[in-house]
Amino acid sequence: MIRRAGRVGGSGRAVVLFLAALLPLLAGAGQAQAAGYRYWSFWDLDGDRWTYATQGPSVARPADGDVQGFRFAVSEESDDSSQPRGAADFAGICAKTPAKDGSKRVALVIDFGTAEDAPSGETPPANRTACARVAPDASTAEALASVAEPLRYDNSALLCAIAGYPERGCGEQVSGTGTESGTGASAPGKETEGGSEKTGSPDSSASGESGDDGGPSLGLFAGVAVVALLGAAAFWQVRRRG
Repeated sequence: MIRRAGRVGGSGRAVVLFLAALLPLLAGAGQAQAAGYRYWSFWDLDGDRWTYATQGPSVARPADGDVQGFRFAVSEESDDSSQPRGAADFAGICAKTPAKDGSKRVALVIDFGTAEDAPSGETPPANRTACARVAPDASTAEALASVAEPLRYDNSALLCAIAGYPERGCGEQVSGTGTESGTGASAPGKETEGGSEKTGSPDSSASGESGDDGGPSLGLFAGVAVVALLGAAAFWQVRRRG
């Protein structure tokens, strides 16, 4: 007796339809894992290239002639953080601020980011540069305060706002679409020799505890395993009823 191939019985057809409906949901679940933090990142200019600062602004002690930058954006990790935009040249920024004995000059580039990265209901101010003339031992935070008040910090010394922007929020976690997905309780931070001061870089250990590190979650792997099992069951149904 010749068996006809390719005919799927009622049970097999139901399984196939279920798989077709389930796969887009699992794909969406994988994409939903991508999340980041909305925060001010801190940068040093090395030659003509921005490098992510290794110290927080309250600990860093820039030298006379240094250029440092701040950028407000949503980023997943410190190595993918958005860099400050625009001109970053000490001579140009500090051209109208002459050197003075007993002080140092630090050029600052402040990038308030884009409308896409702004908190809901807020508009980023125009980007600016400033030349801070401060005491020789002043920190970057002191230099920033001299030219861009008001600054706002949280109780863990995370820089929350420069020149009053943003008006609210501080290192809160957001979804891949830019909407808030957390309260900022596990806001990004970095340990420094100055203690637990936070600089605004995502803390991989904090995000890893919640499973929101941007990678596949345990639930996604479990879902893939279920799909594989159901697929095998559907194949068996087809073969049995063929």
